[in-house]
Amino acid sequence: MDRFAKYLLTALICIVALGQFVQVITRYVLEIPVMGLEETMLYPTLWLYILGAVNASRENSHIRANVLEIFLSTRLQHIVLAILGEIISLIVGFWLLYWAWDFTRYSWRVWKESPTLYIPTFYSDVALVVGLALMMAYTAMHLWRHIRSLGGAEDAA
Repeated sequence: MDRFAKYLLTALICIVALGQFVQVITRYVLEIPVMGLEETMLYPTLWLYILGAVNASRENSHIRANVLEIFLSTRLQHIVLAILGEIISLIVGFWLLYWAWDFTRYSWRVWKESPTLYIPTFYSDVALVVGLALMMAYTAMHLWRHIRSLGGAEDAA
């Protein structure tokens, strides 16, 4: 799964970079804008952002403001703080997932299309619910790992 995610993110980065390159060359050098290029770039760009956030969640490398860790001295305290952070992340994440699911159902029902090429926007809208669901799964896995590590931390304390 990690290999698939790595290749997918790499492909999306290349597609977005190539699209931006074509956009700059055609618009500013050749002065011939490509009709609908911005519209098509929305889809890989949005999926890249969302799947990049999922990847950060998988790697547990989101940016954090760990100010409280400065005041904690034992490994047990750090694990308890991590558990608390994961629980708060799950609560907020599931709340956002609820709203994303509601938006996805709305998007499915309305089935809007892009203005120029008439591409259904559902394919970009669904990225949010997929990404949040995957982030919540990875957050739950990290929470479980922290809870399991409590046993070793209590022995060391």
